[in-house]
Amino acid sequence: MSDITATTKVGRAPEGSAQQKKESRRALASSFLGSTVEYYDFLLYGAAAGIVFPPLFFSELDPAMGTFLSYVILFTGYISRPIGGLLFGHFGDRFGRKNMLFITLMVMGFVSIGIGLLPTYGAIGVAAPLALVFLRITQGFAVGGEWAGATLMAMEHSTKKSRGFGASIAVTGGPTGAVLSTLMLGLFATLPDEQFFSWGWRVPFLLSAVIVLIGLYLRLRVTESPDFEEAKHHGFTERATPLKQMFTKYPKEVITGSLAGAAPLAVQALLMVIMVPYVVQASEGAITRDSALFMLTVSSVLHIFTIPFFAWVSDKVGRKPVMLAGALFSMIAIWPMFLMFSSGKPILVGMAFILGNPIIQASMYGPIGAFLSEKFETNARYTGSSLTFQMGSVLGAGLIPLVANRFLQSGDVYNTDGIWSVGIYLVILFAISGAAVALSKETHPRLAREEAKRG
Repeated sequence: MSDITATTKVGRAPEGSAQQKKESRRALASSFLGSTVEYYDFLLYGAAAGIVFPPLFFSELDPAMGTFLSYVILFTGYISRPIGGLLFGHFGDRFGRKNMLFITLMVMGFVSIGIGLLPTYGAIGVAAPLALVFLRITQGFAVGGEWAGATLMAMEHSTKKSRGFGASIAVTGGPTGAVLSTLMLGLFATLPDEQFFSWGWRVPFLLSAVIVLIGLYLRLRVTESPDFEEAKHHGFTERATPLKQMFTKYPKEVITGSLAGAAPLAVQALLMVIMVPYVVQASEGAITRDSALFMLTVSSVLHIFTIPFFAWVSDKVGRKPVMLAGALFSMIAIWPMFLMFSSGKPILVGMAFILGNPIIQASMYGPIGAFLSEKFETNARYTGSSLTFQMGSVLGAGLIPLVANRFLQSGDVYNTDGIWSVGIYLVILFAISGAAVALSKETHPRLAREEAKRG
C-alpha cells in the first residue's frame, strides 16, 4: 500500500524543531481535553444507566425490565457511533480534521445539558424515555466523529517515532472522562436518596458545559493536521472517496480493525456499567454505591497512565506484539478478576478494578489509536479509523451490558453464578480480537517497512 504521507513535506515544521514541538503540544492538549469532555458526557450515561434511569424513567415497569431498557438505550448510543464516524470521517478526510472536531464537541455539550434538564417519567410520561433515546443517539453520533478526529490530530502532529504515544494521549481522554463522570456521580451519590434522585444526579450532566467551553477554546487555537495539509496540497483530498474506499480498498482493514478493538472496549464498558451495581449487591452491604464508584475512579486514574505506557512500548517493539500479548494475558487474568469481584471484600474488589482497567484493558487498548489509524492512508484515515473503532465499540462495549445483564440479572437481584458465563463470553471475545490482530499487518511505520522488505 502506497503511503500518501511519504511525499514532499509541504507546510510541515521540521521534526524536532521548536515550532513542531509547540504545535504538537497544543494538538495533544486540545485532543486530550476534547476527548475527555466527549467521554465524560458519553460515559456519564453509562454510570447512571444501572443506578438512576431505571427508577426515574421506567418507574411503572418491573425493576429488572427497567434496567434492561436502560441498557437498551445505552446500546443505541453505540449503534449510532459508526454512523457518526462515517459522516464526520468522510468530511474530515475531505475538508480537514479541525472543523469536524469543533462540531462534535459542541453537539456533545448540548446533549449533556439536555439530559441534565430532562423531565422524568413521573412528569411527562412515556415522552421522557423517548427523549432519552433521542439524546443518547445524538450523543453516540457525536462521539463517533470525535474519537478518530482527536486521535488523528494528536498522532499526525507527533514525530514518526512517537506516533503511538501521541495517539494514546487522545485515547486517554476515555479514562479521564470516566474518572470525572464516576467521581462526580459518586460525590452526588452520597446525598440521601430523595435528594440524589430528585436533583443530585442532574448536576454532573450540567457541569459538562464548563469543560466544553474550555475545550472549544483550545480547538480554535490548534492548527490543522500537517498530514492533511500535505495531502490537500498534492490534491489527494479532492480526489478522495473515503466512504467508497472502505468497501473497495480497505475491507480487510475494516474487519480486522473492528474485531481487534471489540474485547478491550467490552472490558471497559463492563467495569463502567455493570460491575458497580453488581459488587454493591454481591457484597451484601459491605460495599456501598459511592465506595464502588470511588474504586472505579481510582482504577480509571491509573488507566490514564497505563494507556500511554503500552502505546510507548508499541513505539519500540511494534503494535502487534503488544496487542497479542495483551490478548493472551487477558484471557487468563479475567478469571482472578471475577473471583475478586465476587468476594464481597472491599480490598479484593478494589484490586479487581485495578486489574481490569489499568492492566487487562490497557494492554490491548494502549496502541489501538495508532494501530487503527496507520491501517489507512491520509485521505481515508479519518473515515477508516472512525469506522473500525466505532464498529468495535458496538461489538464490544455496546453488547456487553446486554449480555452481562442477561447472565447476571434474576428478577430484581443479581445471580452471582452468572459471572462465570460472562467470563466465558469475554475469553471468546479476546480470542477473536487476538486473531484479528494476528491477521493484520504490522502498522508501525518503521517496522512495517522492514516487514515489507523481508516479504
